[in-house]
Amino acid sequence: MSAPTIYVGPSNAAISDALNDFVQGLSAQAIARSGRFTVALSGGSLPSILSQTLKHNKSIDFSKWHVFFADERCVPLDHADSNFLLAKQTLLDFVPIPASQVYSIDPELATHHIKAAQAYDQVLRQVFGTADEFPVFDLILLGMGPDGHTASLFPGHALLSDHQSWVASLADSPKPPPARITLTFPVINRAQTVAFVATGGSKADILHEIFDLNVPYPSGLVRPVSGNLVWFIDEAAAAKLAAPTASYKL
Repeated sequence: MSAPTIYVGPSNAAISDALNDFVQGLSAQAIARSGRFTVALSGGSLPSILSQTLKHNKSIDFSKWHVFFADERCVPLDHADSNFLLAKQTLLDFVPIPASQVYSIDPELATHHIKAAQAYDQVLRQVFGTADEFPVFDLILLGMGPDGHTASLFPGHALLSDHQSWVASLADSPKPPPARITLTFPVINRAQTVAFVATGGSKADILHEIFDLNVPYPSGLVRPVSGNLVWFIDEAAAAKLAAPTASYKL
């Protein structure tokens, strides 16, 4: 894996603008290459920062997008904790992605985390057309919690050692709600590009530990096998990074 690229912006607006240009370029390349753009989204603050500029972009062929979720809470799709609902309210309601190309958790299995993960695994296998090899996303967009978790991969959790599953489930998330499904590291690390969005001073210590001290928080274990790793962070989150780790100013 090559060194990650880190962009540091003065504000969420600047990061949103940079993400818009970044995603537009990846989308165009993927569509030219394969006729579609496969992207997985996480929750938290990422969807709102991502969509701030992107939802107004008329140059992207959103009809070719296939949208998945890097993780999801096992709640109804209209529940306040649903990552799908957050993505819908911030981005999906504003861009012409066909509903059949947005792959939410099966709402009928929302209270059955193991079955929900199994069903989502089958969705991936159907869309990516592979049974034996891990799927390769064009882009996986992730956030990072103040504890260093990403998707629903938490520090010290057994799922950090799952190298076989495509989609895993957990019923003991340390952050509520407890029941969730998540993409695993083998899937995340096979993406063509993984991009993190991390903002706010609460992330500064963790980023310093990941980049300067090599502490193996889950976010720091995202290391694409042959793809690119990019971080979009604000100045508050970058405050404790040792130069020249922060690669580019926005």
